[in-house]
Amino acid sequence: MSPTQNKPASTLTVIIAFATVYLVWGSTYFFIRMAIHGMPPLLMGAARFTTAGLLMLTWCIIKGEKIFIWRSLINSAIVGILLLGIGNGIVIWVEQTLPSAMVAILVSAAPIWFVLLDRQNWFINFRSRSTITGLIIGFIGVILLFGEQLDGMLTGSDISLKIIPMLLLIVGSISWSGGSLYAKHHPSTGSAVVNVAWQMIIAGLLFIPGSLLNHEFDGLHLARIPAQSWLALLYLIFFGSIAAFSAYVWLLKVRSATQVSTYAYVNPVIAVILGVMFAGEHITLLQVTGLFVILGSVLLINLAKYRNKKAAQHVEKSDLAVMEEERNA
Repeated sequence: MSPTQNKPASTLTVIIAFATVYLVWGSTYFFIRMAIHGMPPLLMGAARFTTAGLLMLTWCIIKGEKIFIWRSLINSAIVGILLLGIGNGIVIWVEQTLPSAMVAILVSAAPIWFVLLDRQNWFINFRSRSTITGLIIGFIGVILLFGEQLDGMLTGSDISLKIIPMLLLIVGSISWSGGSLYAKHHPSTGSAVVNVAWQMIIAGLLFIPGSLLNHEFDGLHLARIPAQSWLALLYLIFFGSIAAFSAYVWLLKVRSATQVSTYAYVNPVIAVILGVMFAGEHITLLQVTGLFVILGSVLLINLAKYRNKKAAQHVEKSDLAVMEEERNA
């Protein structure tokens, strides 16, 4: 969507919105780890998304928006389960064993899966050298991240225990990309805020049976949960799940999707900085190299999309000019 087709927005408001998406989404990995340090992970996910969804839905009711559109509810359920239930749920689960910085680095490869799963655009994407090069470079980056863990398996080190969580993160990234594509090709009617609220509520409710199966309620004493875990949960609810998403949706209306997608380059860097400086996490040179390789691949893929979009717009303008000349002839 071209920004020129939308209502004007002040430069300051745009800067604040971008800063919110860049900093808040990048910091959520750090705060997830802080939250689950003192409370069960799946219970935390249930509390985060259910609370955020209910708050957003209450706001929509106050505004008088229609909240029950059954077809949209089905779409919201599918998208909520794929994006938040599986995609974000795996992130929450693996942060029990993996540093938040490493999780953010692996998640940054999601645009690679987006291209591979977008079957409707295969013909366009795989004709682009930049896209193919970006995919190859991206997989090299992922292999670099797995390098030390695979070496640990061969030497019998405990670091091999990280392989399964890392593989789960790949599954989570695929689920996130698949859910995004489903949302793109099956648009819901009604308010976007209402749809997202239902996505959060449905995903939050999905965490509850998982929490029960994981026996997280056994011996649970809310009074024993440290204050920093409660504060981290509040941050995730109000900033991670409400403020940042609202800023993201608004930016898509006033700026191009290519511009907004730059959050994918900034979020893992923010996560790495916070993890190293405040959580005492150790990131190796090989992992930092993997981060920059993956970000380079995402840049190439997005450049290819931008060029394809510009080419399509040029063709459309040329066709309109021809039609205008024929009309005036």
